[in-house]
Amino acid sequence: MSLKNPLMLPRRSVLAALGSSLVMPSALKAASRRFAPIREEDLLIGFGHTSPITDGGWSHAHDLAVQAVKRAYPAVKTLFVESVPYSADATRIFRQFVAEGAQMVISTSNYGDFIRDVADRAPDVAFMECDGHAVSNNLGWYYITHWYASYVIGIAAARLSKTGKLGYVASFPVPSVYASANAVLLGARSVNPQATMRVISINSWFDPQAATEAGAALVDSGCDFLCGIMDDPGYLRVAEKRGVWAAMWNTDMREFGPNAYVSSVVLDFADYYIQQVGARIRGEWTPEGRFLTLAKGVDRDRWGQNVPEAVQKEADAARDRMLAGWSPFQGPIYDSNGTLRVPAGHVMTDMEMYNWSWQVQGVSGLG
Repeated sequence: MSLKNPLMLPRRSVLAALGSSLVMPSALKAASRRFAPIREEDLLIGFGHTSPITDGGWSHAHDLAVQAVKRAYPAVKTLFVESVPYSADATRIFRQFVAEGAQMVISTSNYGDFIRDVADRAPDVAFMECDGHAVSNNLGWYYITHWYASYVIGIAAARLSKTGKLGYVASFPVPSVYASANAVLLGARSVNPQATMRVISINSWFDPQAATEAGAALVDSGCDFLCGIMDDPGYLRVAEKRGVWAAMWNTDMREFGPNAYVSSVVLDFADYYIQQVGARIRGEWTPEGRFLTLAKGVDRDRWGQNVPEAVQKEADAARDRMLAGWSPFQGPIYDSNGTLRVPAGHVMTDMEMYNWSWQVQGVSGLG
């Protein structure tokens, strides 16, 4: 069931001005709160998506997880709104979910105070916020540790690039973008210490024309490997046409550039959604902050048809080490001004990378 949303605006704008407090690692889990069990056939879940579920990217990945929930719990009822704006209208939409009788509300991006205010006024409703930061008695957040898959792709980028110049199509200068771009270049520099990355931000998460133009500008500047964090395949089409490589985000997009396609940071929320819905049905749901980790919610996609086997094996060797507990995100790491940000011996935590707000040495154009 879809509720009508009159404001169809782009997904995920910068929420820093909202004043949302960041949660520290020790506060990932709120005080235990038990929600009463509910019969499967009585459960109604409201989903607030940040873009159309047909975007082929972020919201599509979430909708695939919603469909998995429906298969696991066929009696559960769902309703959704697409392209929820970052304004007071978001509050109205979340309130409407509650008014419709939803016992569980899931927003697929960070809506800060817009969702928190509604949660505070509906204590018997379970709220979950993707890319959120707050944990309260009935509100939790979840996110994917995409930086590990990005590092793996960065290794491949360094081996495939002839110039050592990587191009990145960004949306906004927000932590998810910093973490993504930084991780790709750190992976590349583990192979080629001279690799660089130029970033162009288009101030949107879904603007195929702008992403295409940015991709073309990056190739014109000498970049022969493109990556980014877009919902659409705009710059992949550029790579296919111009004969350079490209890596994507969210889903498998190789059909739009089969010769240029290297891989993608692919998202899979299905198991997590099924787990959380099951917990709500059993009365066991507890608000918390949760990272979905490598191979358990996020991973690199199947390699592209033209990626040499030797490159695949080298990149996947790092992936195997990460799955065994190793982290490549350890000091010394310098920022783009040459200032030491991560001292030798310190391994960055997932929370630190979740809140990354500076570009590493070799990245330019992001901030």
